Amino acid sequence: MDDGGKATQAACRARHLDISPVRNSRRQYGAGERVGMKSMANRSGLLRRFGLWLVFALVTSVLMAVSPTFRSTVNLENILEQNAIIGIVACGMAVMMISGGFDLSVGAVGATTSVVGAVVASRGNGAIVTIGVGLLAGIAVGVANGILIAKVRINAFVATFAMASIVSGLLFVATGAESKQGVTPLLESAANARVAGIPVIFAVFMGCLLAVWFLLTRTKYGHYIYSVGGNAEASHLSGVPVQRVQIFAFAMGGLMAAGAGLLLLGQTMVGQPSAAADWPLEAIAICVVGGIALTGGIGRIEDVLAATLLLGVISNGLNQLNVSPYWKPAVTGLVILMAVVIDRYSRLHNGAGRGSKNSPAAAAPGAPTTPLTPSAST
Repeated sequence: MDDGGKATQAACRARHLDISPVRNSRRQYGAGERVGMKSMANRSGLLRRFGLWLVFALVTSVLMAVSPTFRSTVNLENILEQNAIIGIVACGMAVMMISGGFDLSVGAVGATTSVVGAVVASRGNGAIVTIGVGLLAGIAVGVANGILIAKVRINAFVATFAMASIVSGLLFVATGAESKQGVTPLLESAANARVAGIPVIFAVFMGCLLAVWFLLTRTKYGHYIYSVGGNAEASHLSGVPVQRVQIFAFAMGGLMAAGAGLLLLGQTMVGQPSAAADWPLEAIAICVVGGIALTGGIGRIEDVLAATLLLGVISNGLNQLNVSPYWKPAVTGLVILMAVVIDRYSRLHNGAGRGSKNSPAAAAPGAPTTPLTPSAST
């Protein structure tokens, strides 16, 4: 081989030796970057999963340290009892919000159910009839809301606000704005009894929470609820019965509100037409603090429990510290605002929910991962 050929080979070898370290370094850098991003995503995921519980533990610890009355056993039991009813309402609200809607008539449903239950019980009917009639009344209102929203295509705010006005107005007309007395022993025990220091009503709340968790994470309709909330149009094209799912979600909301109304009757032993007026906004606040998106398709029912307890602990703690009750709405609003800002920041930086509006299945924590199966769409 002549000198020119040898020089060419030497140059090629030199270029290869010079470039190879660069290529290797790029590969190493790329691998390291991917590992770092994966680690960051894991930390962010853990924060999203347990962050609200950490805040709850921190707030509870601080209040227990500064207030002897707050950390008393009786007061802690009262917190569980006082927040169980609104927690049940929030379970139903969570299903509706994940499906892409919300219900402003849950308060009217609760008041109506308590009055209807009192009237039925006062006429000598037993617990089964009283509870059955009350739950059917709540389901009927929920189905009516669902039909207005899914089939008539009325905005959820307008439909449920109008329904709340109609139901409340008819209730006041029928009762003459007077309370009705009457309750069954079963409802009274469920609302007031305690077993081993645990309020039975809180156990009922936990039962409702587990039922909703099973529905959302272990059933086909649970997957459909996330899917419809994420993107109703894409879900329809995928064969999901969108209208039936929306009606079902609002029926669940009516069922939970009716159950809460019956428990309220058990606590007060009186059906009040003006009761439960704050339930809609309180339930929505719990869901928002719990990370359920107002736009639908995203949310974990487990965090509804944490949010319910957190807001309940804050409210009780302010009372135990003799803070003016006028501060409660301001503090609650601040907590909601902080929760929304933190949740929004977290979603922007870890990409959570990026498929919620662009795919049939919502990319939400806790959502079932089974594929959608075509069915008759409506």
